Amino acid sequence: MIVYHGTTLEIQTPKIIRGEIGRDFGYAFYTTDIKEQAERWAIRRAKLQSRKIKAPVPAIVNVYEWSPTGSLNEKQFEGATMEWLEMVVHCRGDSSYSHGYDVVIGKIANDNVGETVSYVMQGIMRKEDAVERLKFEKINNQIAFCTETALQELVFVKSYTTEVK
Repeated sequence: MIVYHGTTLEIQTPKIIRGEIGRDFGYAFYTTDIKEQAERWAIRRAKLQSRKIKAPVPAIVNVYEWSPTGSLNEKQFEGATMEWLEMVVHCRGDSSYSHGYDVVIGKIANDNVGETVSYVMQGIMRKEDAVERLKFEKINNQIAFCTETALQELVFVKSYTTEVK
């Protein structure tokens, strides 16, 4: 399976960065199987970094081949379910939370979805109501490689630059 990672650097050897908090599935190397989504991530990152350093930064999409061996502890969510929401709330709310999976595949809590997750975390919305609301959102896909063992299944294929508009 081909997976993509959008950023501003070529990453031949993926690593799990533990500096960013509030990630849907905790600390991981995040990819997607949707090329256009990775391109949007790369462009967004490039724009943010360009503003910060006041100089152009390239939007780079890294392409990997993922050949699951079947030996990893994987969790795949089918849509925005109660179980998915509970994991996202745990991972975003507690940086020390560990779910114990090597790879997690599921929907991404983008801006609209993230707002709903935030309401749950603040106690403004019940989880049941949030899951019902999320059924109507178009939610993109993400594949989180959460352990060093999982990263071993990724093989760098190439990277390419996408145009920042």
